[in-house]
Formats: sequence, C-alpha cells, structure tokens
Amino acid sequence: MTTTTTPPVAEAAACCAPIARQPLAEPDAAELAALLKAVADPVRLRLLSMIGSHAGGEVCVCDLTAAFDLTAPTISHHLKVLRTAGLIDGERRGTWVYYRIVPEQVARLGALFTPLAGPSTART
Repeated sequence: MTTTTTPPVAEAAACCAPIARQPLAEPDAAELAALLKAVADPVRLRLLSMIGSHAGGEVCVCDLTAAFDLTAPTISHHLKVLRTAGLIDGERRGTWVYYRIVPEQVARLGALFTPLAGPSTART
C-alpha cells in the first residue's frame, strides 16, 4: 500500500516561492493577501514574533498583554485577526489561552519571497 505524506515545512517552503517562480493564481493571491494583511500591523507582527520565538513554542496571553501599552481587548482583537488568518492557534487552559504559531502558514509567507537559487530569467 502506498501512502502519501506532505513534505516537511522547510522543504515545502523551499520549493514553492510563487512570486519568483510563476504568476500567482487568483485564489492563491487572495489567500496570501489575507495572510499579509494580518501581519501588516506592527502590533500583530510583534505578537506573531513573540509567540513564535517564545520558549517551548507557545505563550500565555497573560504574558503577551504585559508587553504592550494596550488594553486586553485590543490585544485580543489582534490575536483574533492572526487566528482567523490561520497564523496562530490557541488552547484554553483554565482561565488563560496559550497561543502557538501554525508553522505551515508562516512558512507560506516566507516562501512567498524566497529568492530562487539561480539568476532570474525574466527580462525587463
């Protein structure tokens, strides 16, 4: 019996730089635009970075709110935008929610701008 597996995130990101390899299809462009829009805010970009770089790969919302001079509802709104875009996921544990990045979605953003290994063949 043959099984199909998805390539590891690093491999998928390395093989799929859509802007550098071929024009984006309309559905792909819409999906990627939603991801870019979600991180196109300094607070959300910092939140994503804080979550992704936190020891253990996840962080309590209580640790995130203390890092900003913003109200808890404002931080919750920004986390909801990131979560709706699929860039982070959360798990409620008692009173608090613990967030972690979704590596596949973050890798899609990185792969979007990954340069090709060789020189560009496009002419200007």
